[in-house]
Order: sequence, then structure tokens, then C-alpha cells
Amino acid sequence: MGNNIVETIIGGVVLAFAAIFLIFAYRTADLGTNGNGMHLQARFDQVDGLQVGSDVRMSGIKVGTVISQVLDTETFQAIVGISIKDGILLPDDSSAKIAAESLLGGSFLDLDPGGSEDLLADGDEITYTQSSVNLMDLIGQAIFSTGSGDSK
Repeated sequence: MGNNIVETIIGGVVLAFAAIFLIFAYRTADLGTNGNGMHLQARFDQVDGLQVGSDVRMSGIKVGTVISQVLDTETFQAIVGISIKDGILLPDDSSAKIAAESLLGGSFLDLDPGGSEDLLADGDEITYTQSSVNLMDLIGQAIFSTGSGDSK
């Protein structure tokens, strides 16, 4: 009968650690905050590596989240919806670019505030954008451009 009590206590400790882990993961992932803040849109030619849930950063600090990606069937551009935390006021000439976290990692949306006195409002579009750079295309260009010189 002593084994049953020990097994019950160990099971309770495991469940407590699982609950603590889930609470930590929920808070770290910022789940449930997508509805708050200001919603903006940006159009890109390519969004390679950017996914729904990716970070939106300004000066290296997370200020929001990517909440949607839709293809515009007329212009064939990707429309990216982002949610910015309350209190972040962006000038209307701000720019957005897709940057890589590392050579092997994913991408994030980097915001660069402009200098205008007019501010973006909820639902506005960031007009100055820079699409992601395809690393394999750059490597291919570097390899094939070195052999183009004349040899005499």
C-alpha cells in the first residue's frame, strides 16, 4: 500500500510541472494578444520564411506579431497583416522589410520608423517595403558571375 502513495505523489509532481510548463509556454509565445493593438498591412513581392506568428521588431525589440498572409490575385503580391502593441506610434513614412534571424533560422518583419509628423492609424498600409532575399539565388549569382571574365 506504501507504493501506491509514492506513485500518486510522483504523478502529482509530474502534473504540476506540466502545468507550470504550459503556463510558461503560453506567456512566452504571446498567444491571445493578436486582437489587441493597432492592425496594419504591408505588401511584398516575396515573403519567403515569414509565417503567421512571426515577430514584428523595431530596433531589435518585439513590438508586434504577423497575424495574416493573403495573396492579392490582381497584383500577385503578398499582403501581410500585422498587429502592433498599444502605445507604438509609427509615422506614415515608416518602412517594413523582411529580415532573416540567421542563416538557418526563420524570418521576422523589421520596422524602420520614418520622420513624418503624420502617424499611421488602425487599418492603414505601410507603403515602403522590402521583400525577403533568397539566399540560394545570391549564392548562384556569386558562383556564376565569377567565371564571366576573358582569359588571355
